[in-house]
Amino acid sequence: MSSPQPPLTVAIVGTGAIAGLHAQAIVDYPGAEIAAAVDISAESTTRFAGQWGIPATYESIEELLAAGPVDVVHVCTPPGFHADQTIQALDAGAHVVVEKPPALSLQELDAMTDAAARNHRELAVLFQQRSGTAAAHVQGLLASGALGRPLVATCQTLWYRDPAYFEVPWRGNSDNGGGPTIGLGIHQIDLLAWLLGDWASVQGQLWRLARDVGTEDVSTAVVTFASGAVASVIISVLSPREVSSIRIDTEKATITLDHLYGHGHDNWSITPARHVHPDEAAGWALPDLEEPSGHDVLLRDIYDSLRAGRPLPVTAGTPSVAFEVATAVYSSAATGRVVTPGTLRDDTERLVSLESPVTVLRGAGAAAGA
Repeated sequence: MSSPQPPLTVAIVGTGAIAGLHAQAIVDYPGAEIAAAVDISAESTTRFAGQWGIPATYESIEELLAAGPVDVVHVCTPPGFHADQTIQALDAGAHVVVEKPPALSLQELDAMTDAAARNHRELAVLFQQRSGTAAAHVQGLLASGALGRPLVATCQTLWYRDPAYFEVPWRGNSDNGGGPTIGLGIHQIDLLAWLLGDWASVQGQLWRLARDVGTEDVSTAVVTFASGAVASVIISVLSPREVSSIRIDTEKATITLDHLYGHGHDNWSITPARHVHPDEAAGWALPDLEEPSGHDVLLRDIYDSLRAGRPLPVTAGTPSVAFEVATAVYSSAATGRVVTPGTLRDDTERLVSLESPVTVLRGAGAAAGA
């Protein structure tokens, strides 16, 4: 009789607010245990370790990895640290789960995926909006052609972040990946791309209308897909009535998702076109069993795959797609050109700095000095 499989040992690097969602999901998962927490702030690490019953704390990832192997490292630090910490963990033999945005440039992300490949480890990026039974069902309908060809889409991340939000040093700082396109809107971009497939072109603009920051506070873009679908994307941190939404019009139906930070079945609707027979539309209904999106669902599926020695689930695959589209928005704004997958890496060596040469457009009523 085989012995029971030991739990995966996990370290969490970075103990800010988002790390709590990771910790809760790991604590709730029966096949993993948090062995260590890492943060440059000893006070933060001690507090976090006490809250989650974590036995060991370290002030750097170097200290963590020198202390002995762990199975999985969760990177929850600000984006400017992601690439280096991820590569160190992968080279030490750990799988890595990294928060979005995964890197500051496509070159950094390529280096991260290369490190995963050469070490035969898995690299997962936390794009949890892909998770949940409704998203899986709709993605299946679109992929099968049941709804006909996708034609036109809108993708909106309309959030409100007051000036105090940007007092955290890396936010609103282009050198640290603090722009809302890459830091906030990337979730809805990822879900849109997961639903519609390969992207074909991006034409984007950056706007600084009201916040005194070193990045955009609004971005707009037109994204086309290999299927021929065209999408309008807008991202804002200036919108008092907050919403995250996607609408996709196909030959047979309109798919609508309206939520804020997570979605369940009630947030989705599929409206048939007038020519669709009711019996056909009835076959599109969401499944009876509902599982909302969330860190817990996605991390459970990732951990199930790691324990079974399987490739990552589809909801955790293709870590570069949303990052490519978001980077293409910056690149297009910098160059004034339409960006394609073939030209993207030619245009960008790192996420474009808004100091130069990007043109950040200002509205007529933009705040003085913003």
